[in-house]
Amino acid sequence: MTTQPGILVVGPSEHAFLTYRLKGEEQAEGALKALAGLLTQEPTTAGTAVVVGVRPSIWAAHAASEDVPEGVEDFTEPIVGPDGFTMPATQTDLWAWIQGGDRSTIFDATVATTKALAPFATPVEETIGWAYREHRDLTGFIDGTENPKAGIAPAVVGVPAGEPGAGSAVLLYQLWAHDVVDWAEQGTKRQEYVMGRTKTDSIELEPDVMPATSHVSRTTVKVDGEEFQIFRRNVAYGTPSDHGTVFVGFCAKQWTLAEMLRRMAGVGDGVRDDLTRFTTPLTGEYFVIPALEALVKLSPVADDDD
Repeated sequence: MTTQPGILVVGPSEHAFLTYRLKGEEQAEGALKALAGLLTQEPTTAGTAVVVGVRPSIWAAHAASEDVPEGVEDFTEPIVGPDGFTMPATQTDLWAWIQGGDRSTIFDATVATTKALAPFATPVEETIGWAYREHRDLTGFIDGTENPKAGIAPAVVGVPAGEPGAGSAVLLYQLWAHDVVDWAEQGTKRQEYVMGRTKTDSIELEPDVMPATSHVSRTTVKVDGEEFQIFRRNVAYGTPSDHGTVFVGFCAKQWTLAEMLRRMAGVGDGVRDDLTRFTTPLTGEYFVIPALEALVKLSPVADDDD
C-alpha cells in the first residue's frame, strides 16, 4: 500500500490548503470518488503535487475496513489547558493540499479542485501559503529541524504493512496566528529560550539551560525514553496585517499528534508551551490521508493509451 507521495515532496514554494463540508451524508461516496480522481487522474506534467484527506469518521463509514487505520478520531473537542488556554476544534469533512512552484499553477489547480468537488461539498476555507526565508516560519526560526531524516520519514508517516489502514497517514491541520510585534520585542535571547534552540543555526539548547516551557521541550513526545516523531510540512500564510503558520503534521499514529497538543497546552502537568503566548490556534482538525490503493478502489483508474 502506497502512502500519498505528495506528503514527502519537500521543496515547492507555493501552497494552497482547502477544506470542505459535505452538502449531505448522501454525498460522501461521490465526494470520495472526486478526491480519488484528483490523485489518480492528475498528469505528471501538471507541475503540482496533490494530497487529499478525509474526516476520520467519514472514511471509516465508507472505506473498506482493511483501509481504515485504527484509533483515529475526529477533532470534535477543544483542548483546554489548566490556565484556560484553548486549542479549538473546527473539524471539517474533506481536505486538499496543492503545492507547486508558481502561483498561477496553484491557482488553476485550486479552481479545478473546487469544481470537481462542487456537486458534493461546499468550500469552508481556502488558505494560501508560501515558503518563508528558506523554510523558516514567521518567528524567524527554521521550521522542521526535528523532522525525521529522508530514509526514516516514510515509516514515521505511513501506517506499516500488515496493519489496518496500511499506507495511510494521519494529518493534524491547524492555523496559528502570530503576534509578530510582541514577539519582536522579546529580543533574540528570550526568543531562543522560548523556542529551545538558537535562531541563526537552529542548534538545540543544552539540557542544563533548556527551559521546561520551551517549544522543543513541550513538543518532544517520549515514552520510557523512546521518542515518537512526526513529520511537519509547515508554511507561512497571510498578509502583513494578518498572518501566521499553517501547521501540517503527519504521523502513522494519531496518539503522537494528540499528545503533542496536550503537552503544548499543559494538560496533565500544567506546564504550557511558551510559544503559545505569542501564537494563537485558530483551527484544529484531523484527517485520514488514505493510501493510494484505497482511493483507487473508490475510483478505478481507466486504461489510457495516450
